[in-house]
Amino acid sequence: MHSHESEQLAALSHDHTFDLGNQAAERGTRLVMWITAAMMVVEIIAGWYYNSMALLADGWHMSSHAVAIGLSAVAYSTARRYSKDPRFAFGTWKIEILTGFASAIFLLGVAAMMLIGSIERLITPQQIHYKEALVIAALGLAVNIVCAFILGKAHHHDEGHGHHHDHGHTHHHDLNLKSAYIHVISDAATSVLAMLALVGGWIYGWAWLDPVIGAAGSVLVAMWAKGLIVDTGKVLLDREMDHPVVEEICEVVQIQTPTGSTHITDLHVWRVGKQVYSCALTVLTDDATLTPEQIRQRLAVHEEIVHSTIEMHFSPRKLVTN
Repeated sequence: MHSHESEQLAALSHDHTFDLGNQAAERGTRLVMWITAAMMVVEIIAGWYYNSMALLADGWHMSSHAVAIGLSAVAYSTARRYSKDPRFAFGTWKIEILTGFASAIFLLGVAAMMLIGSIERLITPQQIHYKEALVIAALGLAVNIVCAFILGKAHHHDEGHGHHHDHGHTHHHDLNLKSAYIHVISDAATSVLAMLALVGGWIYGWAWLDPVIGAAGSVLVAMWAKGLIVDTGKVLLDREMDHPVVEEICEVVQIQTPTGSTHITDLHVWRVGKQVYSCALTVLTDDATLTPEQIRQRLAVHEEIVHSTIEMHFSPRKLVTN
């Protein structure tokens, strides 16, 4: 092969690493996983030692969060490890989204267990060791606050290194990091609710308050899980055709020039990174001078479009593909 042909092939080749990952989030989720696991062990041991079913149940409940946050950490490392693997046509970013979706399903399971446990305790009340449970619940809340701070710092770090020219679009969050953050926040919320219930039961003797607040907490967790399922599901199912970037593609491609007009007859847009998109479009034009590269130059004004496949149909019948 001649050197000139090799240079042409190199110029036409594409890098399929559309998302550079989030190293700060990877470190943060890994650290939070270990902190959560340690607190889980403390609660399980305390629950067994103080004969407190409330603490024991909360310890096993925290174990589900440790597993889910661990999955988020594994997703980051897996996506990074296989980022150059050519078998992934549009990169490995969706590994993180898939994990976020699975984590949301896991969160729904946690909400269901909380609701079932609350109903059981409402029907069959159990003796609660209020003082010990309050101390451990307060410690759990402090741990959750620290974990939320760690993940929040990772989120701001990611925003600082994202695209700055989003043309008024809504900022796309790291959904894998969001799933870990929701697990931490939901655990913090249940700790706060548990403390309120324990105080009410200890001071006023309202033993029923613990299961009632537990049920309310399960509804709150389920609502957060539903929101995360919707966000990650949209990405996994490529439901992006209502995004403003679609209208922007149409605006820059479908224009009238002195040499002719161009219309899009088929368009597909999907996300391949937190803030970047790929598109495939078919255009019909009577501009004999128009080329696919010129259309790419029009699309280049929108930095979020990082990959495009263009098929052109000319009038009269003439076909050029690139």
